[in-house]
Amino acid sequence: MNATSEPFEAPTGPGGSTPSLESESYTHGHHESVLRSHRWRTAENSATFLLPHLAPGTTVLDVGCGPGTLTADLASRVAPATVIGVDASEKALASARENATAKGVDNVEFRQANAYELPFDDGSFDVVFAHQVLQHLSDPIAALREMRRVTRPGGLVANRESDYAAMTWYPASDGLSEWNELYHEVTRAYGFEADAGRRLLSWVEQSGFAPEAITPSAGVWCYSTPADRQWWGGLWAERCIASNFAVQAKESALADDVALEQLAQEWLRWAEEPGGWFAVLHGETLARV
Repeated sequence: MNATSEPFEAPTGPGGSTPSLESESYTHGHHESVLRSHRWRTAENSATFLLPHLAPGTTVLDVGCGPGTLTADLASRVAPATVIGVDASEKALASARENATAKGVDNVEFRQANAYELPFDDGSFDVVFAHQVLQHLSDPIAALREMRRVTRPGGLVANRESDYAAMTWYPASDGLSEWNELYHEVTRAYGFEADAGRRLLSWVEQSGFAPEAITPSAGVWCYSTPADRQWWGGLWAERCIASNFAVQAKESALADDVALEQLAQEWLRWAEEPGGWFAVLHGETLARV
């Protein structure tokens, strides 16, 4: 994700206004409910497509690392090589450093950086990895080209992106359908692509990788136990009223506080449903430089 301290031309928001500073870097912002969600991510639940290609000594750059739990997991698999995590948010990076220290992972570094202008020489890393980043950028192809630049010849650029239109749940909920529609409207208003998963392969090809150099795949998160439903539903209830998503929904005049509170209540209602089930589909690509 790009650092807001780096120079770039911010996309224009609805009505020609300049959007909030975080909007280019992350639709949800860095509210605690968002960071709490990111701390759940591990190599096992978010990067299985990449794990067979990691070994001790593999150098890795994690672009848009957030609070760094996934980054630290990757570091534990490639030690003694150093993994570097970069993100737009110093708040997220502070959390990442604390997490790595708590886990005793000492072969990881965290820096603020811009995904469009990564502060590394050409061919610096064996693997460049980005998880749920491109969907929050106005020019994902430019970011992919930059990831390719800092990857050594023969190395891998690995990406994983969710696809909001492909999300599915049970039981049927008009409220969650309304939330999903609003999410698409908000991201379109700020120039981002909520359905990045299905577009990822096309973006990677457009960034300069030959089709035969790309291995596409798909992955899924599933929230179906009572504990999972409480966690996932509670997170999204908070995001609907307190995250940058709520700020952007109001900035773009697509929802007001009353509507967002109603959506939060719909998430909490779904979380209490016996047999409730929610799945998130992800597109994945491994691209050989």
